Amino acid sequence: MNVIDVDAHPALEEKYDELVPVLLHGDIELCHYFLDMPKVREYLAGIR
Repeated sequence: MNVIDVDAHPALEEKYDELVPVLLHGDIELCHYFLDMPKVREYLAGIR
């Protein structure tokens, strides 16, 4: 797991701006604003 300060990276700040916090798996955005556990579980079940 990597935690990245979006505000410290201009390109990420431009891309995610008001969506922080955001949870990604690679380039796939799983959720933003809050942890959407049902969506994360559904995603993880699909990659097994």
